[in-house]
Amino acid sequence: MKTTSRRLWIAALLLAVAVALLSPLASAHPDGLERVAEDQAFLERAQDAPFEIIPDYVLPGVGNEALATILAGVIGTLLVAGLVWGVARLVRRTRMAA
Repeated sequence: MKTTSRRLWIAALLLAVAVALLSPLASAHPDGLERVAEDQAFLERAQDAPFEIIPDYVLPGVGNEALATILAGVIGTLLVAGLVWGVARLVRRTRMAA
């Protein structure tokens, strides 16, 4: 990986972690899509996600809600970043082998 690309990926990851650190400051009000679903009275027809890695941002053993939200955000960010990195490596190796 080129130095410029590596720096860009690291900067993006650091930005995503910084946003996760600020997540407890987010509004407690529903987001736009949820608000429309409430206003149009079809929210009750919504289905739950087929799986949840960290449901409701609650981590066992973490009593502080703000800290649990931050940790859940950081864990999620790192999981997604790791998945993207792994897929990118796989694609790169496949292209190099072809």
